[in-house]
Amino acid sequence: MDTPESLPETLSLERLEVNLFRGVSPEFGPPRIFGGQVIAQSLLAAYETVEDRICHSLHCYFIRPGDPRIPIVFDVDRSRDGGSFTTRRVVAIQGGKQIFNLAASFQVAETGFEHQTPIPAVPGPNDLPDESEAQKKMMAKMPEEMRKMMSRPRPIEMRPVDGDLFGAAAKGPKPATQDVWFRARAPIGSDPHMHQVILAYASDMNMLSTAMRPHGVQWQTPGFQSASLDHAMWFHQPSNFNEWHLYTQDSPSASGGRGFVRGAIYNEAGVLVASTAQEGLIRMRK
Repeated sequence: MDTPESLPETLSLERLEVNLFRGVSPEFGPPRIFGGQVIAQSLLAAYETVEDRICHSLHCYFIRPGDPRIPIVFDVDRSRDGGSFTTRRVVAIQGGKQIFNLAASFQVAETGFEHQTPIPAVPGPNDLPDESEAQKKMMAKMPEEMRKMMSRPRPIEMRPVDGDLFGAAAKGPKPATQDVWFRARAPIGSDPHMHQVILAYASDMNMLSTAMRPHGVQWQTPGFQSASLDHAMWFHQPSNFNEWHLYTQDSPSASGGRGFVRGAIYNEAGVLVASTAQEGLIRMRK
């Protein structure tokens, strides 16, 4: 299949009840549900219960691995509808057990003080090679089933500034920083909420590899184990995620088998549209 996956279709939800929704995973996805998918679908479920307000922050925990063969039920708790802010809690359930939960806050449109840190001075996306070549090298070291999955067009196009796609080129320790240009391949449409939802989906990609860089390990390192534990995101400005965005990351700490990563997402005009933080499991199996 050469047509990129349409994320608005993949992430779409079926309403079961006033505050209950059901979502499914793509047919040819990874053996466990991608964390960005359940973040995005939970945010989308929360949006189904909110009117005329935009999400400005979300905080979530990954509790259990999700099974892509089983639909996910999203239970939305309407925690508060205030004068300026709305709060929602979403629990994602499979087989009667929580696999993930999210808290999100929404705000009415408002003006006020503004400032931001400038975009880093890095080469633009058009000055970087297409990710497909780096992906081919990475796939050569993968098991057959993983190669089949990775050979399909991915919904998010990524161009790492240093050419190191998902740690594929790791050769010894590197600084705990990373800059990656990324965007959605398939058209998202005109709904600003969906651009935000898909940006949240993509924000979980490539983060933990930044914490791995100082230790010279990669996803294919024998005995290496990793998983996202939590994820936070703050939305500062509207964005069009069909256009290139720069995801600049740093990992100030790793300890106790966990790596911590911070991220800032800029559009190509240099506007800071979102910030992220994540802690994840990174350890060698004993």
